[in-house]
Amino acid sequence: MTLNFTLIADTKCRLGEGPVYDERTDRLYFVDILNCKVLAMELASGELRSWSFESEVGSLGLTVSGKLVVALRHSVILFDLANGVRRELCQIEAELAETTRLNDGKVGPDGAFWVGTMDDRPTKEGIGALYRVDPSGKVERKVEGVQISNGLAWTADGDFMFYADSRGPWIDRWKFDRNTGAMSDRTRFAAPDAEGRPDGGSCDAEGFYWSAGVSAGTLNRFAPDGRLVESHPVPVVAPTMPCFGGADFRTIYLTSLREGRAADALAKAPWTGSLIAAQSPVAGFPAWRFIDV
Repeated sequence: MTLNFTLIADTKCRLGEGPVYDERTDRLYFVDILNCKVLAMELASGELRSWSFESEVGSLGLTVSGKLVVALRHSVILFDLANGVRRELCQIEAELAETTRLNDGKVGPDGAFWVGTMDDRPTKEGIGALYRVDPSGKVERKVEGVQISNGLAWTADGDFMFYADSRGPWIDRWKFDRNTGAMSDRTRFAAPDAEGRPDGGSCDAEGFYWSAGVSAGTLNRFAPDGRLVESHPVPVVAPTMPCFGGADFRTIYLTSLREGRAADALAKAPWTGSLIAAQSPVAGFPAWRFIDV
């Protein structure tokens, strides 16, 4: 399997992250964390839109109503694209304003928004955690002792959840109850390092887990038993998250990181920070939606 990436949007984000495909609108959402922006690419026309926020935008998810659920530095909000109205659902680790921020987040099969925190200081410690935010705004802490929360993904049947610590580095897997959001039977799924520390992740329809190897410029595909079965070099310095989209969910979209990368490396990989895509021989599946109605 060879992935041939092309440039989709020349955004040159400082820290591009969190791509999510909306099959209702044929739109690809993603964020530029450090520029405090949500971006949307109209795939049919190529039109690019953006919305600015008052703090870093760690991640986002789709909702049943058509709004977005958005993780800011220390709060989770509902954002109405039609009129710009923002409603806060909750605050998370606001007491750690100088040390942590929200990072990777996704809507789970249970209709809740799952989002993790990271140590935002140069020297990382295991002070981050993973949280579940239900439609009422109730917050539950689910995993502790994390340096940089990343890699959230679920299998298509909703029976298994993946979560990673980029500085661990590890990827763990849990059995997941899609009715309650309960997690059980935590297993060390993989501990990738040389092939790229694990950043964002996504599952395909066959139950394989795709992980952006941020430190090695790779996109790695792991079998359901944790074996690394494919490692694809990508034309960006630091890939951050893949997602599946398009009409048949056979396009892989990929974001990446420019901030702090060496000038000579960026000269060799000018698409770094921009949205790129490749055709995939395996399909993904639609993203779950936050139950806000």
